[in-house]
Amino acid sequence: MSCGPAHNVCVRVLVAEDHVTLAGRIAQGLRQAGMAVDAVYDGAAALEAAAQAAYDVIVLDRDLPAVHGDRVCRTLAGGGPRILLLTAAAGVDDRVDGLELGADDYLGKPFAFAELVARVRALARRAPSAPPVLRRGDLTVDRARHRAGRGARQLSLTRKEFGILEMLLAADGTLVSAEELLEHVWDANADPFSNIVSVTMARLRRKLGDPPLIETVVGKGYRM
Repeated sequence: MSCGPAHNVCVRVLVAEDHVTLAGRIAQGLRQAGMAVDAVYDGAAALEAAAQAAYDVIVLDRDLPAVHGDRVCRTLAGGGPRILLLTAAAGVDDRVDGLELGADDYLGKPFAFAELVARVRALARRAPSAPPVLRRGDLTVDRARHRAGRGARQLSLTRKEFGILEMLLAADGTLVSAEELLEHVWDANADPFSNIVSVTMARLRRKLGDPPLIETVVGKGYRM
């Protein structure tokens, strides 16, 4: 559901689309492309979700109920997440209007899903993030190529294992809680009461080998 293959490592996306079926299809397709996706169906919910979680990209329908998509765009533009506007109106004037609202990109309906995925990935690469290659001691994590190695040994990691490792390295020795890992490496559909983080962490530690690189601070979280 998140931390996908090359070019969209740990990308978190909010889909704001009032057509529930379309929103579900977009969300499912982006998840299959390896991204963590939450979906909401009106502008008020979009603003609330964006205030509660750090998204890399927001796929925003322009004609949202409750709070219009234009207002959502103006409110969120420049605040961190990149915004891709979706609309049935695809004329030049409409595109210009959307970009002037602060959107980073614009896609008219109907659209080819492959193009949507490509645009989301491109926007995610422009979102504020850690450097493309992270290093600590003999450990190297190449975020763009989705590769990790320790010394001369390449590591075969799952998406979630890679996402955890990436977050811990980006934190540069500061504590990362299990809740933060659950939020950013999984998504809002993950069960907060499960032991999925600790189980995945145990597998990651085994693959990293000795000497140990990840420290557990009981009751608080993990750090490199």
